[in-house]
Amino acid sequence: MIEIKNEQLFHLYNEKISYIINVLPNQQLGHVYFGPSLGTLAPFDQAYLEKKENKSAGTVKFFEADNLFTLADRFQELPTYGTSDFREGVVSVFDEETPLYVDFKLVAFHCFEGKERKLAQPASFAAADESQSIVFELVDQERQLELAITYTIFKGSGTITRQQTLTNTGSKPRTIQRFLSGVLELKNRDFELLHLSGAWLKERHIKTVPLTQGTISVGSLKGASGHQHNPFVALKEQQATNDTGHVYGANLIYSGNFLAQAEMDEWDNVRLMLGIHPEHFSWQLSQGETFEAPECLFTFTAAGLNGLSQESAQFIEKHVIAPYWQKRQRPIVFNNWEATYFDFNEEKLLTLAQESKALGMECFVLDDGWFGKRNNDRSSLGDWVADPAKFPKGIGSFAEKIHAMQLQLGIWFEPEMVSPDSQLYQEHPEWVVKHPYERISVGRGQYVLDFANPAVVEAIFEAMQKVILETKLDYIKWDMNRNITEAYSTYLAEQGISQTEFYHRYILGLYRLYEKILAAFPTLLIEGCAGGGGRYDLGILFYSPQIWPSDDSDAVERLAIQSGTLLGYPLSSFSNHVSAAPNHQVGRATSLAFRQTVAMFGPLGYELDLFHLSDAEKQAIKSQIVFYKKQRQLLTFGTFYQLQQLDHANETTWAVYDPQNEEALVAFFRVLAQANPTAEDFLPAPFLDGQQVYQVNGETVSGQLLRQLGLRKPYQFNAVNHGTAQVTGDFQSFVYHLHAKKGAE
Repeated sequence: MIEIKNEQLFHLYNEKISYIINVLPNQQLGHVYFGPSLGTLAPFDQAYLEKKENKSAGTVKFFEADNLFTLADRFQELPTYGTSDFREGVVSVFDEETPLYVDFKLVAFHCFEGKERKLAQPASFAAADESQSIVFELVDQERQLELAITYTIFKGSGTITRQQTLTNTGSKPRTIQRFLSGVLELKNRDFELLHLSGAWLKERHIKTVPLTQGTISVGSLKGASGHQHNPFVALKEQQATNDTGHVYGANLIYSGNFLAQAEMDEWDNVRLMLGIHPEHFSWQLSQGETFEAPECLFTFTAAGLNGLSQESAQFIEKHVIAPYWQKRQRPIVFNNWEATYFDFNEEKLLTLAQESKALGMECFVLDDGWFGKRNNDRSSLGDWVADPAKFPKGIGSFAEKIHAMQLQLGIWFEPEMVSPDSQLYQEHPEWVVKHPYERISVGRGQYVLDFANPAVVEAIFEAMQKVILETKLDYIKWDMNRNITEAYSTYLAEQGISQTEFYHRYILGLYRLYEKILAAFPTLLIEGCAGGGGRYDLGILFYSPQIWPSDDSDAVERLAIQSGTLLGYPLSSFSNHVSAAPNHQVGRATSLAFRQTVAMFGPLGYELDLFHLSDAEKQAIKSQIVFYKKQRQLLTFGTFYQLQQLDHANETTWAVYDPQNEEALVAFFRVLAQANPTAEDFLPAPFLDGQQVYQVNGETVSGQLLRQLGLRKPYQFNAVNHGTAQVTGDFQSFVYHLHAKKGAE
């Protein structure tokens, strides 16, 4: 999987992709190629790839005696601003106020197999027979710095990963001002930058911007990856479709401030970079100290957006999500939040739990309001002790009763926050993130705890551990509802550490808490949440195999959220709840059938008042849960397809396919009814086997016909077809169950 040619050309390849690095005339690393697999390279191919006998005009030469070599027009693996390259670079190191213009030369390299999973910091992992890595050791002798870059290629995957570290080998402190995780340089192919953007309640909508000369960027400065933008971005050919066209994806295994940007120069060379946002960031390295950047992922597919979605999902499922949860069945949850909000006691909760069990649900999740004196969202965060008014016999007694019903138990925590009225804040006001001046910002009536301080992380772990042990807890819903403002750590000030290190140290503290909890309770299911989808990233997925994607549970909005999210993240990561109608976030009324069909793609849950349901609605939920349990593996881990182009705003069609069992579920959604629609229309099904014969909702059809013509869309009511209409009105859904016929079936 790794070819090394004369120690000058390095070819990482498998059956899907090739990634080629070379050594430039200045001994820096150059980028040659990333795309479809080239197989084994012949000597003449190496000579052809290395040939460079021309220089762009209007550039500055790197060497006085070499008229052909400049970094202005060379593809690089570690570009640095100002060294004959005037675009933004990956790394910037200072000696106090003086930029060092680092010059890292290759001195050694080595290869290894396998990639160990370590809880201390999220990163990809693989078994020894699943991956090969090459480590390039680069040295800037004059500035006394060492940099190591590790590239890993994985068996059967279109993704390559990159990790890098920077070490100060000199006696004088150095300050990192910029250290992005990855760079990908390409010739423009009529690319547009695809990103997932939005806001609270409308996260990760698909946005595209055509590239032109200049820079386009997205990012976050909120102390979290954020609702507004996501670390996943892609370069796609403008003419790419769901199933055709070159697409390059990029993602970051990180949960804090990030920057993703694409810069195109005057010669249509594109530089895509991704990493920790340089704004309000620096890191001091004393002698012998090392800084490790978050790991970056680059993915290539020639199979359009569905290809990108599937490559991303396959990689994350196998190489990011914890092995314990890979392909493991997720429980159907009932969450009491929208059924009770803060108004509950133990008796009310137990009655709800009994009803949820009767309907077929498997895990009762006790949401906000169980601790301290938490009767609204302005109190008691940080005091993780059950409210005796709500649980007179304690939270352990309540847990025993839930488990006696043969239900799993989940509990909501917001471990990173503290309320001003809490005992924790009264005892440790210095544990709060706030600058020393009089005016401070307060979000949602709460402060952020200083997770850059190890003592804070330890105290919160001890409080959570006590509850986990007392309740024999199965599931945590981990929330984070307040972004960081006026970032300042009393702890860092006392330690003489720059405040510009705070944001990254905070995220490392967060990972430390996850590490401590999962080391003690390795099979505990944690669902990530940050005011909904404010931290939907690979850093969280490394610890939490599923994430609450949005506080907006409206099924129509979830169509857009899930369609966007699934370009970069797997179906199994997407936690879904069927909630009430009218919806509590947007006031929209949709049918129970529509809500359940949307929510069945991924881990399923319910979050509504079960006592306000009619008998018919309860029976519909029972029936849906029976169906979901039969199809749970397919709906959670099946290969996902978008069957309609994403610019088709009024219609969405999702499919999940299991090629091994030759079975598929397809769901068609139409948001608004149309007046006098066409009598007959079809949905493409290109993923089916043309040599097979399928049963489609009881009807026999050849795979070849379904591939070429498609699935017949459900007949829409058109005012006269009362006897044949299959869907009527707004918010329509229709499900197709397909499976290959076996033998005489």
